[in-house]
Amino acid sequence: MGTRRPAIGELGSMSMNTAGRLNEILGSAGMEPVSLEIAERFDVYLKLLTRWNGRLNLTAIRDEEGILSRHFVECIACARAIPEDISTLLDFGSGAGFPGIPIALCRPEIAVTLAESQGKKAAFLQEALRTLELQGQVFAGRAEEIARGFDCVAMRAVDRMDDAVAAAAKLVPVGGWLVLMVTGAEFPSLESVAGDFKWLDPVKLPLSEDRIVALGRRAR
Repeated sequence: MGTRRPAIGELGSMSMNTAGRLNEILGSAGMEPVSLEIAERFDVYLKLLTRWNGRLNLTAIRDEEGILSRHFVECIACARAIPEDISTLLDFGSGAGFPGIPIALCRPEIAVTLAESQGKKAAFLQEALRTLELQGQVFAGRAEEIARGFDCVAMRAVDRMDDAVAAAAKLVPVGGWLVLMVTGAEFPSLESVAGDFKWLDPVKLPLSEDRIVALGRRAR
């Protein structure tokens, strides 16, 4: 007989140290903690990411502390910055699932689609959704090929960012949102590429001197 995989709710003390550390980092950044259930799911995500990272090079940041403070905390901040009236979201070029999976964990009311053109990374995302018991979906192809719009399109650390932003903007309908996790120095050129969006004041990402979340709403 195979070994039964523990359900999310059964993790308890197995994940308590990592879950507690995530909330410690959130607190040190002046952010509200996540619930124990969500923190435990982030711990499961961390373990899955670490296991697959050796084969796929999902992220250059490999140590647990770095993943917690750079990837998880920043993406939690992004999830909290997204407006309340969002019901569908596309993670454009999801890679290891950032920011889409943390958004799905923190904002379960949002139907998240993870777009990833590399087959092995798309397979990781499918496994992550299954393991974390999330209701999102994976689009295993180029996000530009999706024939529908979304209330919100988000992206972080995508190759050829100027081209990606121009393509992503086309998937945002009038009144929809484009969310960019970038540096302050990168943003002005990307703002120009995006086109006719009205941008809110950037949200400074925690534990960083130059990284921001920029939120723009399509005007027309």
